[in-house]
Amino acid sequence: MHSIFSVIPDPEKALELEPEELAGYVMEYLNGLPDNERWKINPHSHFVHRISIPQSWPPEYHSRINEFQHTIPRALMEAWVWLQREGFVAPEPGQDGWFFITRRGERIRGTADLEAIRKADLLPKKILHPVIAQKVWSLFMRGDYDTAVFQAFKEVEVAVRDAGGYAPTDLGVDLMRKAFHEDTGRLTDKSIPAAERQSVAHLFAGAIGLYKNPQSHRHVEIGAEKAVEMIMLASHLLRIVDERAEKL
Repeated sequence: MHSIFSVIPDPEKALELEPEELAGYVMEYLNGLPDNERWKINPHSHFVHRISIPQSWPPEYHSRINEFQHTIPRALMEAWVWLQREGFVAPEPGQDGWFFITRRGERIRGTADLEAIRKADLLPKKILHPVIAQKVWSLFMRGDYDTAVFQAFKEVEVAVRDAGGYAPTDLGVDLMRKAFHEDTGRLTDKSIPAAERQSVAHLFAGAIGLYKNPQSHRHVEIGAEKAVEMIMLASHLLRIVDERAEKL
């Protein structure tokens, strides 16, 4: 009988994993089931109660079977609850107690697939500036984080140039300081104190100088979490540009 331990050979490893990590193995197992089982799954009877001693387990695990029969089902149920909450499995309509693998869940063939989706979920598309959502979100989804960050701040630069009516030769940090100069900047907000106008100029210039310019000249390794923070900043800056443009 196909067992969850065909994908998790070590019970101690299973118990060390967080629910969202163990969930990747659960989905690998579920998506490996025969077709006639994948649409009608009961977590209690389907895999939680299928804890037996695989032949592949080292002898020292055999003496701990009573422990594992108590702890592993709990860990698997924690993973199952996470999968249901995240929409990878869902209740089968009209079949109380039974679940099916959702379209989202069918894309998970292993822990790497689940990790990619988890990282994509870090950047909710619906809260992004429309330009960022269109130009950047798909890059992030593919895991191309450095390109996504570069593109996000490129859109900020383009938006500032277009909103302020500056020349194509106005670029980067110099453009930001010109556009948001506390006295002469076309995008500066004269209704706020001078110190705040200076701070906005520093904010835009610093962001472009730190997050766009370096990636124009060399490869920069960026993880998913840092990329999210940078892209969200670019989205915020674009909204400021929109607000200033409306007042011109």
